[in-house]
Amino acid sequence: MRLRLRTKRPTPWSDYRNNTRHRWAIPFVAIEWLCEWVAHFLSNWSFLDILDYVRSLGVIVVVVFYFYQSNDRVTVRHYQAWQVINTAQGKGGNGGRIEALEELNLDRVPLVGVDVSGAFLQGLHLEKGNLARSNLNAADVRDADLRSTDLRGSDLRSANFRGCHCVKVSFKGSALDGADFWGADLSGADLTDANLADADLRGADLLGIVWKHIKSLKMTNIANVRNPPEGFVSWALHEGAVQDDSDSQ
Repeated sequence: MRLRLRTKRPTPWSDYRNNTRHRWAIPFVAIEWLCEWVAHFLSNWSFLDILDYVRSLGVIVVVVFYFYQSNDRVTVRHYQAWQVINTAQGKGGNGGRIEALEELNLDRVPLVGVDVSGAFLQGLHLEKGNLARSNLNAADVRDADLRSTDLRGSDLRSANFRGCHCVKVSFKGSALDGADFWGADLSGADLTDANLADADLRGADLLGIVWKHIKSLKMTNIANVRNPPEGFVSWALHEGAVQDDSDSQ
């Protein structure tokens, strides 16, 4: 609230006029004297104090309503993000889906069953996301950050995971047929019951992966894999994997 100072009662007009040396200045002095009276009247008018209190109260009410409606604003924002994702479903390109997915995940909204098949999602950040049973068939998620993301039971066939950060990602029961993990970091990833037939694992980091119950490695390219678990390479070759350094695959 603004501090309003009380002014003193102005001197009588006769004193003002007698102190004026020049007659031509009398009109200007009269205006000054009138202004002092107006200021004196307003400074002592209690109604202005009431207006100041009402204005301050209005600010408080606005702040209270802002926080009270914060949940509604979040709901609207989530609805708009889902609308972007669903509208672009089945289409190529980005279509604003990167921002929408990241915003929902940042608010810890489950993305279970999301369909972004064929989408261009390069550089996507979805750390610790819940994308179980999602559809990323033929999606381009190169250089994405998917650390500790749940992709159990998902359709990831022919998806491009090149250079992707897939540390501790759960691929349990997922379809990874033809997926490209060239140079990806799969450290600690869970590949239990995952189908990796025809997948490209060249140069991928396999440190600490859960691999003993992989469903299929038929024609999977494991050339130059980094940090493979003990016994993995020989087992994979026995299961039909190949080691081909060329780009002809």
